[in-house]
Amino acid sequence: MSMNDAYQPINCDDYDNLELACQHHLLLTLELKSGEVFKAKASDLVSRKNIEYLIVDDAGAAREVRLDKITSFSHPEIGTVVVSES
Repeated sequence: MSMNDAYQPINCDDYDNLELACQHHLLLTLELKSGEVFKAKASDLVSRKNIEYLIVDDAGAAREVRLDKITSFSHPEIGTVVVSES
């Protein structure tokens, strides 16, 4: 997948759950549309050139994940959230 794909904003409720995860630095299990699954600590949400990213701490390294590339994320406090487009 090219990072130049047209960005599709995610549902506001899903965004709010990610915002909550960042505020509490929750360790999320993330599943990406590419099939990759990993655990990382939610850190921040940023927007660059009209594309939104989740910044996570992945084994001590900062990683940016485009929100529209996330299939689902989960944590015991928020359950499993299947990401949908707005």
